[in-house]
Amino acid sequence: MTIEIELVKEVDHLCDYTFNFHWHNEELDPDSTIPDQNGTEFTYRDLVNELKADGEIYITGDAGKNFAYSMGADIKHFGGSGEAERTGRIFITGNVGAETGMGMVAGTLYIKGNIEQPFGNIVELVSDAEGFRKFRSTTDILCNGIGKDELIDNEFDKEQNTLVLKDNIPRGTVAARCTCDAKVIIEGDAYNGTGLLAKKATIIVNGNAGMNTGSHLNGGTVIVHGDVGEFAGAYMKDGKLVFMNAKGFIGAEMEGGAIYSRSRSKTGPPAEKFRMSRDDSVFIRKAMDTGRVESMLYNKYEKGEEKQKYAEVKMRDGSIVMRKID
Repeated sequence: MTIEIELVKEVDHLCDYTFNFHWHNEELDPDSTIPDQNGTEFTYRDLVNELKADGEIYITGDAGKNFAYSMGADIKHFGGSGEAERTGRIFITGNVGAETGMGMVAGTLYIKGNIEQPFGNIVELVSDAEGFRKFRSTTDILCNGIGKDELIDNEFDKEQNTLVLKDNIPRGTVAARCTCDAKVIIEGDAYNGTGLLAKKATIIVNGNAGMNTGSHLNGGTVIVHGDVGEFAGAYMKDGKLVFMNAKGFIGAEMEGGAIYSRSRSKTGPPAEKFRMSRDDSVFIRKAMDTGRVESMLYNKYEKGEEKQKYAEVKMRDGSIVMRKID
């Protein structure tokens, strides 16, 4: 089965598996009709369901923000497993906005028009469709292999299962939801969300990384030989995140794992500073290619003990006592 849709204006959130993070704000109704169609009345859910059924979608026109967002992910907030699932293909004749394919883990994009940077979790391949550029997610290549595809301006070592991104294109959510033993080396800066929800992969950034680096990390390792943006390590469940310096708070709402920073960082609760161990030093020496003394200068942060909250209560005699908040 295929869906063909023509747009007379640019439309946001096409093929967005999160429906603009519907569980947070409910601003986008998945069953609402996509605006500015010519002769059809497809809903946002129709397009996602077609991809979930391994179908094909042909779009004439331009896609705006959040195009193919989390494509191929069985979203937990909608009762899914959180893992990648079999996914179809999208062909679009027009232009697509920045962050195309953020969080994308499966399926294939064929794009005829221009693509704004930064990219999402996608890399370009030699196309097998005339007039279109072809893209797959880094996660798909790492966990399912490159097959007969050939990368453009980047490298993939099949034996080592290592992807080297050296085309200087900023990408977000690289290796998102990766569940396989693999490595990604980014030669240059990374955009936001590097290693999002990754369970096993090791992602090395030979540069700086943006906001939400290591956010929701679930067992993977993210190594940044530079600075990271705000909210690094937020909602971490497991794994390791290491960097030189953080531009904002780190570790907010983290549940597990460890964060290492060369310079002291500001933490969001429940993250707290812990003493470096010998094993921590060994990890830092290997990850950051540094000496023993230098490695012990790093700061380690983990989830601290939950602190009991108290409230001030003014008594009749004017005194103040602190009472526990249940």
